Amino acid sequence: MNEFGSEILKNALFVFEFFLIVAAIFGIAYAAEKILNRKNHIAGRILSTRKIAMIGLFAAVSVILMMFEIPVPFAPSFYKLDLSELPVLIVTFAFGPVAGVLTEFIKILLYLLFHSTSSAFVGELANFTVGCSFILPAGILYLVHKTKRSAHVSCTVGTLCMTIFGSFFNAVYLLPAFAKLYGMPLEDIIAMGTKINPAIVSVNSLVFFAVVPLNLLKGGVVSVLTVLLYKKLSPIIKH
Repeated sequence: MNEFGSEILKNALFVFEFFLIVAAIFGIAYAAEKILNRKNHIAGRILSTRKIAMIGLFAAVSVILMMFEIPVPFAPSFYKLDLSELPVLIVTFAFGPVAGVLTEFIKILLYLLFHSTSSAFVGELANFTVGCSFILPAGILYLVHKTKRSAHVSCTVGTLCMTIFGSFFNAVYLLPAFAKLYGMPLEDIIAMGTKINPAIVSVNSLVFFAVVPLNLLKGGVVSVLTVLLYKKLSPIIKH
């Protein structure tokens, strides 16, 4: 019973940490958008009825894309490529960082509702936080200056931020949390990477050879598709 109670407490603490991270990211997005709107003399509410409707629609599309995960040959099976950030980034460019973070969060809630978690919420936390590390800087930069060139720069900066943050977050928090929640030695997780690539012999090398290229690939693909689709979808989304 003590062991069972300890497991419940451990998972409850992780979920609490998850929601603290969510609240912090929302706070950053809200503060940045408020400051930039004031600077650009943009009046009105950050979230209107139409924006909320579009957020729900694009979150639904995003969760569908999230379910189509593509294995990558250079990483263990628990690392997969999905394009669920594509609708999120389009919403972010159209309506701002707050709308983007909200879309990302609703995507995760819908995914858990229809799919449940297979990673003790670690995968969902990773998807949300790493996704936000991409769309948040990209959305803030695009909000400063909305041009095609700015979109390119924003996507590039977002991809780099996601790669750097995703690598650090995996090494320091996510991989140890995954090992702890599953009762799996970290060495066993590293060994899964070693089978794919003999150069993977530690957490740092796992991150370098698996997480870094995965985030660069994901950011690059999502960025290209966003730039190609956004201008065509923008009139439909906003009017």
